[in-house]
Formats: sequence, structure tokens, C-alpha cells
Amino acid sequence: MSLLDIPDVFIGSTDDGHTFVILNRRIRNANRLLTEAGFRPREHHGRRLYLLPPGTAQDVHERAGVAMYGLLAHTHDLVDLSWTTRWSPDQPACGPDLRFQFGDGTVAVTASTTTARLLLEQHGFVPTADGASYRPRDGLDERGLLGAVTAAEAHAYTHGLSARVRLGIPTPADIPASARRRSAAAPGPQITPSARRRTR
Repeated sequence: MSLLDIPDVFIGSTDDGHTFVILNRRIRNANRLLTEAGFRPREHHGRRLYLLPPGTAQDVHERAGVAMYGLLAHTHDLVDLSWTTRWSPDQPACGPDLRFQFGDGTVAVTASTTTARLLLEQHGFVPTADGASYRPRDGLDERGLLGAVTAAEAHAYTHGLSARVRLGIPTPADIPASARRRSAAAPGPQITPSARRRTR
């Protein structure tokens, strides 16, 4: 199973700047909510996908925020790991405090401050042998990896730290196929959604 298949709603970004929304179960009014926010529906490898082309950070942030709040009225099983939707008028110009990079069934994390490193350690991430980055503790499956990243990222935002998540998906064409059939997309075990506040 791909980490994209776990929550009812997954919001992410491709490396080339597209924002995408994947629905893993039917949600009333989702098509209207997403298309009114500017997302374009698309059938892709057996899944319904909604794409927002690259745009200014503020515009993408506002469009995704409108869609996300509409979807939250129907499910709280929503994970938002998109880097394209991050915008705040108070955001510093320097790079993020935490960088998460998914790939090869795991995630590597770099931290640019002591506070960010301590936060990672609180969430069970351990330094690599060379000390240049962090990795999750051993034995986590896709659901565990997703939970560890969403928890650490949400915690970072509560402390005023910035984070950027790269999913390892270069373009929309590289979004993986759905691991579950649409008819079988009944809600399963829930994970805590990424609780991130959007400023207006």
C-alpha cells in the first residue's frame, strides 16, 4: 500500500509544483468543493485525482485551504503534506527548519536548528550514522511512517518551525496507482490528521 492510499483524503505536491488531492472514499460534494477551488479532476491509474497547477504560494494556499475546510466537514481523516500550499505573510525568506524526503519505502529528515533536531528525537527519529540527517525508528510500515511524519510536522508548526515534505513524486504522471479498488475504499483504521492552521 502506498502512503497516498491510507487516509480518506491525501493532499500532496509533486516536485514540479502541482498540488494534488486524492480521495480514497466517496465524499459528498467533494467534486464541487474541489473544482470550485480551481482543482481539475482527472482519472489516473485507477484513481480519481484532483490537480491544481503551479501558481503563487499565496493563491495555492488559499485555494487548497478552501477545499480542505470543505472536505473537513465530511471527514477528519485528512492528511496534508503539500509543500506548495505553505504560505504565511510572516514566513521567513530562509529555508525550512525541517526537510522530509520520502523514498525507497522510508523517509529521511534534515533539521537546520537544534530545536528542530530535538523535536525529531521526541517523535522517535534517530540520527543517521554520519549525523547529517534523521530517519524513523526501525520497523515502521507505510501507515507508521505517515503517522510519524504528520505528527512531527504538526508539532513543528505549533512551535513556529517550518517544514517541507517531498513525496518523491516528480510530476503528476508519476503519482502511483491506487492500491485499493474504489468500491473497497471503506474507512479503515484512522490516523490523526495533520493539524495545521492556515492563516488568511
